[in-house]
Amino acid sequence: MKLNIDSIKKMVKDGERLDGRDLDEFRDIELETDYINETAEGSAHVKIGNTQIVVGVKVGVEEPYPDRPNKGTIVTNAELAPMASREYESGPPQEDGVELARVVDRGIRESEAVDLEELCIEPGEKVMTIFIDAHVLNDDGNLIDAASLAALAALKSGFIPVYNEEEDELVRDEKERDIPLDEEPVTVTGHKINGELLWDTTGEEEEARDSRLTVSINERENVVAMQKGDNQPLTQDEVMEIVDKAEGKISELRQILDEAVED
Repeated sequence: MKLNIDSIKKMVKDGERLDGRDLDEFRDIELETDYINETAEGSAHVKIGNTQIVVGVKVGVEEPYPDRPNKGTIVTNAELAPMASREYESGPPQEDGVELARVVDRGIRESEAVDLEELCIEPGEKVMTIFIDAHVLNDDGNLIDAASLAALAALKSGFIPVYNEEEDELVRDEKERDIPLDEEPVTVTGHKINGELLWDTTGEEEEARDSRLTVSINERENVVAMQKGDNQPLTQDEVMEIVDKAEGKISELRQILDEAVED
């Protein structure tokens, strides 16, 4: 492993990668919405290279938080199944899964992507909760970008089912309206290896990574969330470099998102 890490760092310094891509080049991306169309209110399957993730959206009815009596809730979870990587184990949520869910959630929550007041049924009594569940099918790096793209696609193509007040239940096979999206934040992650900036790292490259910065940007090109990862620090100039170049990468992902939802 040490030999491979050293080789990756040397190649990156020379502007090269193991798979022949440019440092700023993404692998092929495939995005399909309505992937789970019988049991979920929204879903998407994303494949970036060999990384595959499915995200499902479910809507539930619950009591609101006391300090937000007229607002619904978003709950994001991520499952790292043992079949997705030799490093994953069965059992309680793993640290990597908790972090993945947190970063995906942050882009959506900090941008106020979903109008939570539109999820209120009866103030102080009943609101809707949107559950976003990410399932990693195969981990070959860049899980954050893949899960974030799938989550946004599932929300954008999903729906709010009819609420039957008399029965106090959702009629899941009847659509009332679209999920109330006010913003569509797209997320990308810049990775630093041996002083160089890379995008869409593979699993092997992430073993050699020094630091990463995840950036979420809305349609008006405003940065709505950022999350630093790994142990090595980033200078102010490095942060600005990642943010500046993230805009171009996000434009590419947004086009893929729009085409998938339109189809």
